[in-house]
Order: sequence, then C-alpha cells, then structure tokens
Amino acid sequence: MQNDAIRTQAISSTKPMKKSRFFSFANSIFKRTFDIFFAFFGLILLLPVFALIALAIKHESPGPVIYRGLRMGKDQKPFNIFKFRTMHCQPDGENGPPITAHKDQRVSKIGRYLRDSKLNELPQLWNVLIGEMSFVGPRPEDYELALTWPEDVRNEVLSVRPGITSPASIIYRDEEHMLKGDGFMDDYLKKILPDKQRLDHLYVLNHSFLSDIDVLAATLIVLLPQIRGKEVDEQYLFGGPTLMLFRRVVPWFLIDIVIATISVGLSGIVWRISAVINLGIPVFFILALAIAFIISLINMIMGLQKISWREASPAYVVDIGISVSVTMVILWLVNRFWITAPWIPFSMFWLIGITTYIGLVGARYRERLISSLAYRWLLFRGSEATFAERILIVGAGRLGELTSWMVQRSIYSTLFGVIGFVDDDPKKRDLRIGGIKVLGSTNAISELVEKYTVGIVIIAISNADEATKERVKQICDSTAAKVIVMPDLIMKLEEAFKGYATNGK
Repeated sequence: MQNDAIRTQAISSTKPMKKSRFFSFANSIFKRTFDIFFAFFGLILLLPVFALIALAIKHESPGPVIYRGLRMGKDQKPFNIFKFRTMHCQPDGENGPPITAHKDQRVSKIGRYLRDSKLNELPQLWNVLIGEMSFVGPRPEDYELALTWPEDVRNEVLSVRPGITSPASIIYRDEEHMLKGDGFMDDYLKKILPDKQRLDHLYVLNHSFLSDIDVLAATLIVLLPQIRGKEVDEQYLFGGPTLMLFRRVVPWFLIDIVIATISVGLSGIVWRISAVINLGIPVFFILALAIAFIISLINMIMGLQKISWREASPAYVVDIGISVSVTMVILWLVNRFWITAPWIPFSMFWLIGITTYIGLVGARYRERLISSLAYRWLLFRGSEATFAERILIVGAGRLGELTSWMVQRSIYSTLFGVIGFVDDDPKKRDLRIGGIKVLGSTNAISELVEKYTVGIVIIAISNADEATKERVKQICDSTAAKVIVMPDLIMKLEEAFKGYATNGK
C-alpha cells in the first residue's frame, strides 16, 4: 500500500547502535525508578486536581470521568490508556475517527480546555506506575491504526515503553489544529504520521535517562502560553542541556580534578624542596576542586566544552592557557584579599598553573601526542619498528598535505604511520610539512620502501603532466608496497568553485 511505503520511507535504514549491557541495564533501572517514584507521588499530590477536573466533567455532561482507549504498547502488547474524558457521550459519544481534528464537534468545552492544557493526560500516571507506559517514550498509537504499520516499524517503535510525552508529541503538540477539513485522516496518514515515526525512530536510537530529562523539561516549557506557539528544534530534544552537561562538561570536570590534584601535589613537593609549606589535606583537595571548577566554568564561557579534541586545532592551546591563567589570577586574588589563611606564595600559584596547563593540554591532545611520539619512534627505528603500517606519500603539495591530514585524523590513525613525503621539487628537500619530512625525490621511492618496510604508497600528485604521473606509477608498482592513487580533490574543488563563480555572475 502507498501509505505503508510512505511510513517505511520515514524510518531511516540506520540500525540502532549497540550499547553495552551495563549501560542498557543502568539506563533501564534509572528510568523505571524515576517513573515509579514520580508517578506514585504525582498521583498522591494531584488528587485535589483530579477531583476538581472530575467535578467539572460531570457537571458539563453525563458519562464516565475517565476514558479508556485501546493502545498498542511495548512488544506490541495491547493495553488501555487512561485519560480524562473530553468528548460528549451522546449522540456520537466517543465513536468516529481515532484521530481528533480541529473543531471536532465531539469535544466538550471543558474537554477543549483539558486538551489544550494537556491536563487530560494526567491519569496516565497510573499507566506509568503499573509499567504499561513511561514518562518519556513514543506516544502510544490506536491499536487498530498501529496494526496497519509495517512490521519492521512496529518492532522498532514498540521496542520501548510508550510515553506520556516524546519528541514527536512536543513538535506536534498542536496536531489537532493542523488537521482540518473532511480529508484530515489522509493528511495525518500521509504527512504527520510518517514524520512522527521518524522522530520516534530517532528517539529509540538515541534515548537515555539524561535525554529523557531534557524531553520532560521541554514538555513543561512548551506548555507555557508565551512559548506554546513557537517551533522547537528537534535537535534540542535529542541533545538537550542535561545530556550535553553530562556528556561534555562533567567528564572533563572529573578529569580536570585529577589533573589539578596531581598538579597541586607535585607543586607542593617541589616547593618544599626549597621552603617549608604545609597546606594540609583539606586545603589541598579544596584548592584542586576550586581549580577544576573555575577552569570548567571559564571553558564553558569560551565554548571549549563544544570542541572535539581529537580533531582540534593546535590553536586551542592558547585558549587553554587563557583559562588556566585567569583561574590562577582569581585564586591568587581570593587568597590575598579574602581567604588569607593559609597563605600561598605567588610563585607556587605560578608553578601550579604551569603543571595544570601541561596536564590539561596533554589530556586533551593525548591522541595527537601519542601519534606524534609513535611517528618519531617510527622514524628512529626505521624498518625495525613493526607496530604500524607505514605509508609513504608521493607528492608534498596541497594534495599530499590533505592526504597526510586525512590519514592522521582517520579512525585508523593508530594503525598507520606516515613515514614521509617524496617530491621532485628541490626547494622542498628536507622540508617538514605538517610535521612530516620530505625524504627525497621520486627516484628514491624504491629505496625508501625497502629501508622503512613501507606497506602502502599513496600517490597524491597534483599539477603534473600525464607522463610524469605514469612514470611515478610505474616506479611505485615496481615495489612490494600496495599502491593507492589519491584523486585530485583540490583540483576538483577549484573547478567547482570556478564554475560556481561563473554561474553566479
């Protein structure tokens, strides 16, 4: 069916990443404990609200206070979802389409208010308490409607407990106002449902206890009248402040505490060689904690918590230096004019700052430093070093630089080591380009392959005639190394930019 194809297309072919058993177990424990605790106390604290809503519903129209609707739950098990009744029982009652459209005549006045404020969803706290639902998860779909989903979609979306709220329910919080006219069911099935399933797919892939906290916070925020009509960035729902805090800030804060503790300890040992100073164990740890806290705060202000340090530019060592310097100045001023005991000499603050700076740079650029040391060892040992596959790059121009950069930044950087460049330009002889030395001309390829036991030769020549390229290719093919020809990406980019500039004019 066409609708099935549309829904299937909405679900990405990407498979969920496998998480460790410990992570999955811990996440499920935290999530379920949170659900039970807040659902239990929520039901108790909201009893007066439940009573007022029940009286208002009974006063407006006869019939039951609670609506029970059949939904498809986790592992495709049916369950009854509980809501405050928002429709008249007569004449149409709760019969009709399973989806409610804008200005649906079945909805009562009090029901319209309950729907707009989402208060009609409060009885689902009971569903959460007994384990049929969770606070956060894909919204449960009407049972009959869920049966029309493709099997793979049902298996994925219903692999977790349905929730009171979800990223999809936040983005489509005004779904009823989007569905108008006689053909609203077709609009729902063709436009809204596929996108909701896409969002549910992303939730299943990326959900965690911390991301659920962000979704709950976003749910409360969008219910505010001033914000209700504004669009919500879906990326915020899958990577909100709580998740980012524990993913980007907290890990580095803990690492920085360790670095600061070691730095204060080493500085104290060095200082005591020439003078007597005894900070005491409590001051020792408080100082280390203060250093880590202030550095983390300054790093957040400077945006350093958003840096992917594996690929970070060396220019950020300056930013780290600024962060450490400002921290040391703040602590020195505090020690001089506020907390004056114990007195810490300025030179000791300076020594702590230097050791902390070295530790912070080393921790953040550790992979780059390890790769650099490995490369130095590779050059020093020559053919005796066997820990990595050696690569020789033919061409020390822009394409060669790009090739070297890609090798060193790839996920396989620990398995390969660029031994050097070869280039026929005499001006580049013995030159170091990006830390990699030009070892000789193309005539030395065979000798270098044998000397360093090179396993891979990458030809990265640009701006050369075909005869030269063919000659170099023959030399490389004559060696025992595997030969890879790098496409001239630089030339392709320049051609693309020239074409763009020409068409732009």
